[in-house]
Amino acid sequence: MNRHQIREKVMIATYQYLLIKNDMEEIIYDVFETKDLTVIDSYFATVINNITANKDDYITYINSVVDNYKFDRLGYIEQAILLTACGEFSAKELSASIIIDEAINLAKNYCDEEAYKLINVILERI
Repeated sequence: MNRHQIREKVMIATYQYLLIKNDMEEIIYDVFETKDLTVIDSYFATVINNITANKDDYITYINSVVDNYKFDRLGYIEQAILLTACGEFSAKELSASIIIDEAINLAKNYCDEEAYKLINVILERI
């Protein structure tokens, strides 16, 4: 599995985490078919841990950079993409441009037609 495919699975796991509010370990097992984060690329294991440990901080920060639009008004997919990107920013391994580009691609594949523009604007401000 390449990094794009793993990132997509991380976003899907985050989506499920937001939607069904289940334990992330169970969700990881469902999405990645393993409970052992060590078999997942170590970078993305860090991203998953960042998301679960810092979700509320990420949401607060996203709300502070968005004018007239709050995190809770976004769809769960858009929220998952933003949280995944924030988890990647916190990992400090990839450049911001790569993280933003990947998030935009996820938005183009999973969200409404124009949602990628909003994702881009938010991530550019972060």
